[in-house]
Amino acid sequence: MSANRQRPRIDFDDPLRMIPRILTKLYSLWVRLTYPFASLGKSVSIHYTCDLRNTGLIELGSFVTVHKDTWLQAYASAANKGKAVLVIGDHCFIARRCHIAAKNGIHIEPNVLFAASVLVQDHGHAFGDVTLPIRDQGVAEGGRIRIGQGSWIGQGAAIICDSGELTLGRNCVVAANAVVTRSAPPYSVLSGNPARIVKQFDPAKGVWVLGSSRPVETEATRAQHASLQSGTKTSEPLGESGAEDRAQTLSRK
Repeated sequence: MSANRQRPRIDFDDPLRMIPRILTKLYSLWVRLTYPFASLGKSVSIHYTCDLRNTGLIELGSFVTVHKDTWLQAYASAANKGKAVLVIGDHCFIARRCHIAAKNGIHIEPNVLFAASVLVQDHGHAFGDVTLPIRDQGVAEGGRIRIGQGSWIGQGAAIICDSGELTLGRNCVVAANAVVTRSAPPYSVLSGNPARIVKQFDPAKGVWVLGSSRPVETEATRAQHASLQSGTKTSEPLGESGAEDRAQTLSRK
């Protein structure tokens, strides 16, 4: 045999690794039988070290995986009236040490990937009263967050909404350690602190371009565009982008 010929590599899977897998299977079954979720799909895997709070306000879709040391928390309030405030769609993957805390509404659409140590929070601590310790001031009113289907959130990223609506369109990429505080349209790559759009796919040209080339589309603007197309008026005020779209629509008629 040649001296340079390498010996074949033999993969080795430690049998002890089966223990946490079995524990996770048992814990997932225990959660399904005992925790009062607002909705729980099939084939959901939840690691036995996860911390689940107020599951009656949480919806998990089918084939969702929640890894080690993840914290899923929903806050009960008079505003949500017992409705689910944290919704995670089908085939989502939440890696270890993620923290998702919802007070008003966090909707993670299907097929979203979370790397490790991601923070998603639709509120923050109140700090307006300088005469009180921040820990005694409770939480701020906050806003709402929607992460579009097929998106990928990199390790250590934070998505925080203190007010209004923060929407990431479908297939967005959030770079590692980015801090997202503003919305972004579909097919955007965000990076930095605060996060900015560094690359975006242009459907008209069929190529990726540097920087931002398209406006952000939120639930409000989608509703406004739909009402304009149907010839009806909306009761909600139009923002700058909505007003421009309406003017362009009327000018074409």
